[in-house]
Amino acid sequence: MLLPSLLRRAHLLRPCHPPRRHLSRLLDRYGFVPPASLTPTAKEISHGTGAAAGQKRRTKKPPYRPPSSLDRGDRPASHSDLPFDFRFSYTESSLDAKPIGLREPKYSPFGPGRLDRPWTGLCAPAVDTTLRSVDAEDPAPAAEKDLEEARRRERERVLGEPLTPAERSFLVEKCQKNRTKRQINLGRDGLTHNMLNDIHNHWKHGEGVRVKCLGVPTVDMQNVCHELEDKTGGLIIHRHGGQLILYRGRHYHPKKRPVIPLMLWKPAEPIYPRLIKTTIEGLTVEETKEMRKKGLHASVLTKLAKNGYYASLVPMVRDGFLTDELVRIDCKGLPKSDYRKIGVKLRDLVPCILVSFDKEQIIVWRGKDHDESIQDNMHKASPSVLQLESAGVKNENVEQEEASSESAAGEDEHGEKEETSSDWSSFDESSEISSSDEVPDDK
Repeated sequence: MLLPSLLRRAHLLRPCHPPRRHLSRLLDRYGFVPPASLTPTAKEISHGTGAAAGQKRRTKKPPYRPPSSLDRGDRPASHSDLPFDFRFSYTESSLDAKPIGLREPKYSPFGPGRLDRPWTGLCAPAVDTTLRSVDAEDPAPAAEKDLEEARRRERERVLGEPLTPAERSFLVEKCQKNRTKRQINLGRDGLTHNMLNDIHNHWKHGEGVRVKCLGVPTVDMQNVCHELEDKTGGLIIHRHGGQLILYRGRHYHPKKRPVIPLMLWKPAEPIYPRLIKTTIEGLTVEETKEMRKKGLHASVLTKLAKNGYYASLVPMVRDGFLTDELVRIDCKGLPKSDYRKIGVKLRDLVPCILVSFDKEQIIVWRGKDHDESIQDNMHKASPSVLQLESAGVKNENVEQEEASSESAAGEDEHGEKEETSSDWSSFDESSEISSSDEVPDDK
């Protein structure tokens, strides 16, 4: 009787512990009790809450935002004194072809607020087009003529005196593949606006830069040479096939190069009229269908390689028209946009009439009013590219031989300076005039 009462009393005197459901078993085994220094008192708790209430709330750090080229901030728009209209491509987009609409709104490819010129959907003009007068005889304002004159004077100042034969051969040899890897590739888009900046970057390290041309622009190499010299202000001192050597000039200073704002994306191409119409002018619907069937069965004049060199295509088509009225060019493997651009160039340069682009073939017709005498005159007025290249190689060999001869050094040097002073720009201007004025319109 005594033992149960003692056990009951000991159980009542045992200290009360918190419920053990959420405690660890280690507390039961070792009897751990935290020291008094680790248990906060009521005064400390009240003081801590008061300090937290009186303290200012910490501002939250804004999330990380990666830098964007479109975010201009308060910086002003860039200004460029280049006296020509900024376009995406200077060799592919023709000023004569007027679009009938735009595929998207007029978003500037330079980015919002980055350029002080307005974007018209096709170009960023150097002169405001609203200044044109309808009643004036010359629709171009006087500001455009002043820009052209200032542009010509600046180019002559930078180029300086013409190169001697020895200087020319030295620069050409310095820019060859076995001497340097610096090269600019001109592809299917032609001479783009951002490529101008690349050319000036190459001119920092050397007086000349090698330009390799392939694809659609090589159909009209004279236009490529003219645009290169016109937009960069340089001079082409050597040409072999699609390889050009572009000289920067005697008085060119890299730190005084023009400001060229870069395009951040390619603008959408406008909508142009259809190239292939339902009926060809002067023919009925049945005659047009028969001509397209006949063109698909005609013999192939040539097969174009992808990203090839097409400089001899125009004289080949002209020669093909001497025997056949229809010419077929095989374009299998080429992108659709490429052989359409080639067809447009053939229409303007040969000239001819586009018949069909079916089954990756370019079929062109010489027209009813075809005259062989006109073709012969065009052959004489604009010599073939192969003849120009062979003539250029012969001239360079003659220049080297005359420069090495000591007997007639004075006379030869005077004659060579006169020859080298005539640059590619004058030749291109004359060739463009002959190809645009002497060619009859397609009717």
